Parts: sequence; C-alpha cells; structure tokens
Amino acid sequence: MTAALASNVESFALSRPVHVGQAHLVVADLDLLSRYYQQVLGLQRLEESASGVVLGAGGKPLLTLTTRGNAARAPRDAAGLFHNAFLMPSREELAHWLFHAAQLGVRFDGASDHLVSEAIYLTDPEGNGIEVYRDRSPAEWTYHPDGTVEMATDRLDLQALYDSAPKSPWSGMAPDAAIGHIHLQVGNVPEADRFYEGVLGLKKMASYPGASFFASGAYHHHIAANVWNSRNAAARTGSMTGLNDYALTFNDQQMLAGVLASLHAQEVKVDRTADGYRLLDPWGIGITLVPPQN
Repeated sequence: MTAALASNVESFALSRPVHVGQAHLVVADLDLLSRYYQQVLGLQRLEESASGVVLGAGGKPLLTLTTRGNAARAPRDAAGLFHNAFLMPSREELAHWLFHAAQLGVRFDGASDHLVSEAIYLTDPEGNGIEVYRDRSPAEWTYHPDGTVEMATDRLDLQALYDSAPKSPWSGMAPDAAIGHIHLQVGNVPEADRFYEGVLGLKKMASYPGASFFASGAYHHHIAANVWNSRNAAARTGSMTGLNDYALTFNDQQMLAGVLASLHAQEVKVDRTADGYRLLDPWGIGITLVPPQN
C-alpha cells in the first residue's frame, strides 16, 4: 500500500481523478422529500424555487430535487437509481447520524460491513434508495494483483455502532460529507461494463452476480450498476420520478480530455453546458462531466 493510498481517508474518494459530485432526483412531492432529506439526512437547504430545491452539506450542493406536472412514479424495475450513497468523514460521524436516525424512528432496510466500508441502507418516501456509510482506511483494504479490491456483504453490528455514538447533540450532516458513490439500476451488466469502463474509462474494481463496481484512482467504487430489479430495463422516459442525472467531477483535465475523445469516437452525443459536458448513458440517465475547478 502506498502512502498516497493510506493518507487522508476523509477525502480519498473525492481526491481521485474522477469522483461523483451531486445527484438530481425528480420527485412527485417536493415538500415531503425536501423535509425528509433535511430532517433524516441532515442536509441543508441551499437554494430553492417553485419547482426545486438544492440541498447540501457545508455549503456544498449534493442533492437537487425538482418536480414537474407530469411526474409519474417510476416502477421498481425501471432503470435509474438503486441508491445515492452519502459518505461520512469518519466512523464517529456515521455513529452520530445513526443515533439521530434511530431517535426519529427511521426504518432501515439493512446494514452491511463491506470490508472497505460500513454502510446503512434506507429508502426515502418515494422509493429512492439511500446509503449512509463510512470508509475504512485504504491501508486496510485488500487489493488483488489486477488492481481490483476485495469486498463482501457481511453483517454490521448496528448496536455496537449505535453505542459508540457521541453523546453531544447532533447538528446535521457533517460539513465534510459527500456523495461518495452512486449505485444504478441498469438493464444489462455487460453493456454497463462497455460504457462505464470502455467509454468513460473507469476501472471495474469488483463484480458481484448481476453487478459491476467502477472507480477512478483505486477507490472501491464511485459508480455501481446492477440488474437485481431491472434486468432488460429500457431507457428511462422524461416523466419518470427518480434519478434524472448526476455529475462526475474531474480533478484531472487530461483524463477529461481522454473521456471526451472516447465519447466522440463512440459517437455518443455530448452537449456543452454551463456546468460541463452533458450526455446520457445507455439507459437515459443524464451525466454531466464537470471540468476541474481552477
């Protein structure tokens, strides 16, 4: 393990050449979902309009919620979001959030020790999956000779984590929290491999039956794609609730140039926007490639 991998655990996911920036959900009940993410997740309201709200932590946007008149609840087997994963900067912060959520009576869908991380799962009122997790130090991860990483789905002792929570009042999501990764529902794993690894240039770090995990810079995964609920799903339609788009933020201009060249070679339509370069994945999920910020 190199010193670079072992240092600064809190920012490891975000310091890679590419990382997830923020996500955008289309929702049917904007007020309900906005309250949920503020009360349960502790996100701050940063901006708002009649049709949307931007939520974040430490003044940094993480999640945009918008609504539209024709928004219709996406079926469970549609392509889109499996979960947005909110990365806490430490185990202490994860425990503190767990204590808060338990006091609210939040129902959890599960909790897992993935070897590289500890994660708690829940679902918002419109069925959008959420993961709240913390990473172990990369020095504790097991890398294979091909550069992939050992992951598992073991039981997480929630009671022990709860008992370790600070006794001080919880004051909202930690300012250094981020969306560490985003997990997608797709129609076909080989097609996801072709696009996320072959076109966007991410490395496949792990595989489960029916799922692939992709990352930049030896992180365990910035993007995952599975067919557990969505095998053979078609592209999303414009009226569906759920994941509309998300941002991939580049720390490396040369890598961005390579990705844009790859998209051009594959004849993937890319539109220049105020924020970066927007495209659609094979299932109609929007992606904005955000250039390095000077």
